[in-house]
Amino acid sequence: MNILFLQWKVKLPPQKEVVTSDELMAHLGDCILSIKPQEKSEGLQLNFQQNVNDTMMVLPKLSTGLDVNVRFTGVSDFEYTPECIVFDLLNIPLYHGWLVDPQSPEVVRAVGKLSYNQLVEKIITCKHSGDPNLVTEGLIAEQFLESTASQLTYHGLCELTAAVKEEELSVFFRNNHFSTMIKHKGHLYLLVTDQGFLQEERVVWESLHNVDGDSCFCDTQFHLSHALGKEAAAPEQSQLDQDYMMALSLQQQQGQGPSVLSDLELARQLQQEEYQQQQQQQQRPPPAPPQVSGSPLCAPLLRPPPIPIPAVCL
Repeated sequence: MNILFLQWKVKLPPQKEVVTSDELMAHLGDCILSIKPQEKSEGLQLNFQQNVNDTMMVLPKLSTGLDVNVRFTGVSDFEYTPECIVFDLLNIPLYHGWLVDPQSPEVVRAVGKLSYNQLVEKIITCKHSGDPNLVTEGLIAEQFLESTASQLTYHGLCELTAAVKEEELSVFFRNNHFSTMIKHKGHLYLLVTDQGFLQEERVVWESLHNVDGDSCFCDTQFHLSHALGKEAAAPEQSQLDQDYMMALSLQQQQGQGPSVLSDLELARQLQQEEYQQQQQQQQRPPPAPPQVSGSPLCAPLLRPPPIPIPAVCL
């Protein structure tokens, strides 16, 4: 609904502050019914009408959640479910960033082209198998799910940044949550909908630039906004962000795409860059000691102050 509001396809009455879920579903239903088929052929029109009917059947689920099952092969790869028709019919792109690094061949073989639900079933089957190869494959797949519990990988983030079009409004799926996403000047932002920021007028967008959840808040013009509780990040996280941005800079200098280097290669380049910086610092002349006027041996002696003698009352 937020995307439809931002696209002015759905409008609320002026001074409207509270909207019920039933009202939202009514607005969404009106928007879907107002869509006209692009094709004139009878077969395509029948297919379009069937999609509209299926979408209207799915609408009641929107207030409780949609059944979306990701595939780990691409940022727009999902297992087809009736709920996906809503996004297709409204022409709203649906993305995720939970991808396998193609330069990890063991993980690629273990995960394959399976969806999340299929991978969970495979892990259970492999762990109870008598074949040691299948057991190993199941453990590798299980480790992948555990190590990427945030459901966003750096490879997925790079692919996501490359796939989303500039100024495109889309939906980002992560941890069973749907967020409104936009790409502005090459950076990804998520619309802030947390109730805690209701009174923060300058907090509108939240940056999406790392996998660990640390982010920056921006206003409607994507200018940095210092919100309460987000003014200072942890030193470790700040260093991770700097390393990641440095890695992207190295890739751009070498003319490589965002998904060419693996995590190991990025770490090696970062380590080499840090080593060069340390060498440059060591080559700098040491700072001169502070100048002190006079010689310590000839410095005047300071006499201690006289000790006061307390008066005695007779």
